[in-house]
Amino acid sequence: MIKEGIVYYSTGSNYRVKSDGVFYKCKIKGKLRIKQIETTNPIAVGDKVSFSIEKNKKSAVGLIFEVKERNNYIIRKSVNLSKQFHIIASNIDQVFLMVTIKEPKTFTSFIDRFLVTAEAYKIKVIILFNKIDIYSNDELKRLDVLIEIYSKIGYDCFKIIARNMSTLKNIINLMKEKTNMFSGNSGVGKSTLINTLFPKLKLKTIEISNSHKQGKHATTFSEMYDLNHGIKIVDTPGVKSFGIVEINPEELDNYFPEFLALKSNCKFNNCMHVKEPNCAIKLGLEEKIISKTRYDSYIDLIKEDNYKIR
Repeated sequence: MIKEGIVYYSTGSNYRVKSDGVFYKCKIKGKLRIKQIETTNPIAVGDKVSFSIEKNKKSAVGLIFEVKERNNYIIRKSVNLSKQFHIIASNIDQVFLMVTIKEPKTFTSFIDRFLVTAEAYKIKVIILFNKIDIYSNDELKRLDVLIEIYSKIGYDCFKIIARNMSTLKNIINLMKEKTNMFSGNSGVGKSTLINTLFPKLKLKTIEISNSHKQGKHATTFSEMYDLNHGIKIVDTPGVKSFGIVEINPEELDNYFPEFLALKSNCKFNNCMHVKEPNCAIKLGLEEKIISKTRYDSYIDLIKEDNYKIR
């Protein structure tokens, strides 16, 4: 029996696929694994797949033999296998990127790498600045600077407290009738936020390490959930670093919206915005149209060898 469905859970070798309202345990066919060997996970949460199940075997495991073409996906380099990459989730409508000023600190380089990947695959990103109740006045000022930077270039930004529903009233409305992915560093509060919005899910959460002020993985594997109002949520494991793949250095400026708006004014069509004369991007930097942290992120990526993880 041949069925089609959507992958809701993936461990890399075992999958949970939903088809016509029913969940099936599935495995991957060897041929499919070999065909897509360049990825650490040939099948990702959100993938639309075809699978076969033998009749008259209630406990039979489905065999996935085809992955349909993806509308989009969020992808990153594998930490331990730098030549391979990992698809975090596919076929998503928008991503909520969670950011914290401390405990743990989210670096602007991480934010910008994530945004570049999302821009490349035309995925909307909403930035949630969490834990605003634990910041000092100076830290709140730094937060406001970040919000100004990212709001100015077109990203919706919200200040939130993941455990406080009153700070989340706008979030649910944004999620309706969409497949929503939550991402960010380990410990930024993804699972806590989802539990506050949807208490019945009871996702596992882990406290921040007192010694290093870093988070541990509360979520081990990506998993998707169906909720009211047509909401789908993809909860993903926290990540410490984010390596860019599949983007040529010559095209990188296309995925910085503020660069894209100015680069036609550069003297050279192939301007890399590094040492070239009469560069509109560097002029924009001098005139504070472009923020220094964003430009620094761009330069870091240009200088990296094949966008390797630092």
